[in-house]
Amino acid sequence: MSGSAGPVASSAREVAGRGSDQRAAALRLPVRPARRWRPSRVGSVTFLVGLAVTAALAVTTVGLYHRNEDRLLGLRARELGLVLTAAVPPIQTPLATASELVNATGGNVKKFRAFMTPTVGLGRPFTSASLWRLSSSGAKLTAIVGAAPVLASQPQKARAFFARGAKAKSLNVIGLLSSQHPGIGYEFRTPGAEHGYAVYAESPLPKDRRSKLERNTAFSDLDYAVYLGRSRRLGDLLVTSRKRLPITGRQASDAVPFGNSTLALVVTPRGSLGGGFFQSLPWIVAGFGLLIAFSAALIADRLAQGRLRAERLAVSLDRVAAENEQMYTEQRSIAQTLQHALLPDALPQVSGLQVSARYVPAGSGIEVGGDWYDVVAAGDGRVLLVIGDVSGHGLRAATTMASLRHATLAYAAHDASPSVVLAKLSDFVNSTPHEYFATVLCAMIDVDAHRLTVASAGHLPPLLIDGEDGRFLDLDVSAPIGVVGDFEYRETTVTVPVNATLVAFTDGLVERRDEIVDTGLARLRDAATTQRRTLDELVANLPAALAFGDHHDDTAIVGIRWLN
Repeated sequence: MSGSAGPVASSAREVAGRGSDQRAAALRLPVRPARRWRPSRVGSVTFLVGLAVTAALAVTTVGLYHRNEDRLLGLRARELGLVLTAAVPPIQTPLATASELVNATGGNVKKFRAFMTPTVGLGRPFTSASLWRLSSSGAKLTAIVGAAPVLASQPQKARAFFARGAKAKSLNVIGLLSSQHPGIGYEFRTPGAEHGYAVYAESPLPKDRRSKLERNTAFSDLDYAVYLGRSRRLGDLLVTSRKRLPITGRQASDAVPFGNSTLALVVTPRGSLGGGFFQSLPWIVAGFGLLIAFSAALIADRLAQGRLRAERLAVSLDRVAAENEQMYTEQRSIAQTLQHALLPDALPQVSGLQVSARYVPAGSGIEVGGDWYDVVAAGDGRVLLVIGDVSGHGLRAATTMASLRHATLAYAAHDASPSVVLAKLSDFVNSTPHEYFATVLCAMIDVDAHRLTVASAGHLPPLLIDGEDGRFLDLDVSAPIGVVGDFEYRETTVTVPVNATLVAFTDGLVERRDEIVDTGLARLRDAATTQRRTLDELVANLPAALAFGDHHDDTAIVGIRWLN
């Protein structure tokens, strides 16, 4: 800037000096009669050129402003689409868990109501939750939590809805938009359970479909309308912040996957997304252009400054993007370090046993998981194995995991019986309000007697490998820790063959999207029994052998091998 301003300032001083000389000379000239002022040709041409340049700059800045606004609005639309996509897991998770629980218990209505009751009611996700028995002739309502489902009053619509759910690979969604109390219905069934049970829930829509948003939300500077499906008909409207529809003017739209349906998102800015300065920039250019059209040098300087500001803004945006990327990398590293810090520092050395364990973080995201394991010597040639998985992610899941882990170790120090440990842990969690659950596997290993006593709170059974054969233990699985109800945790005792290997794991090792868990369990058994490996090699190679590169959940693996 200083380099370009120097010649202009020097020229201005020279012009000022010549003007002073001319005024001084004019004082010495005879006074002439006043004449009507006329602009010179050079002045007129310069002014006209200045006007043309100003007009061109104004039009250009208007075009750039509108293109930038459209680009920013498109980015915001995609960002809000991700916000809507993130709303699916909190809805699907309780329904999927309830479906697994009901199908695993043969349609136990009591357990279904105990599990779904905390999610139904005023201020909660659902106004109604119901259990439907599936058969070849259709779906039959068997239990209700909360208000009666609106869908039950529309048999033909319900029949078509549940028939469509049989083909869905994700959350089955239906709009109840024409009813007296409009809402959205969600149905989930355990994949492959054609004649099992389906869990159905309904959520209300805001009154008059109007939604007031706080200033600190992602929608604070936007007006929006969300429709169920790809159309923009008023009959398909879910929520909006506008008094009048359809949205006109500058707008952007996005089709957001929502279960087996789609949400059509339409957004429009409430003001300038790029800021008030860029919105006023065309008027600023026009006003200043008119004032300084007679000075070509000043116009050039103004253009140079505007270009420099634009370049600096682009550099700032690139720097912010680079800083965000670096921050993401650092936060993910911190998250992984925190998770490892919450796990045992070392595994016990037990005569007659070899123990190996590994924790594998999720392949994407920066949030900490809730998987943990412990292998504790219990005296008299016995070893207690505990492995668990807390629902959810984030620091809350990690702190919950730490609390459960320490509580488990404390109960085990008093009485290491697996069923007793799980019962006390369940009482501990249910003694206070909570919004989570955890699956836990507790196993007492008698090394010399080759005996294994196991109790499971909703956890997947471990794999027992004998040479080239492998089988999953047939356990009496009870409800996860944190599920309210009168549950009894039963123990299963099995005899372990000589030189056998036990592999315990959390669900992240075998569960995949759009796939039933039995497929993942079969894949694990094949991978663990195909080749003979050392225990450390087995535990270390299982994630890669199961195509674990695109996993979206963390996992813990513990391997125990008898040496005699």
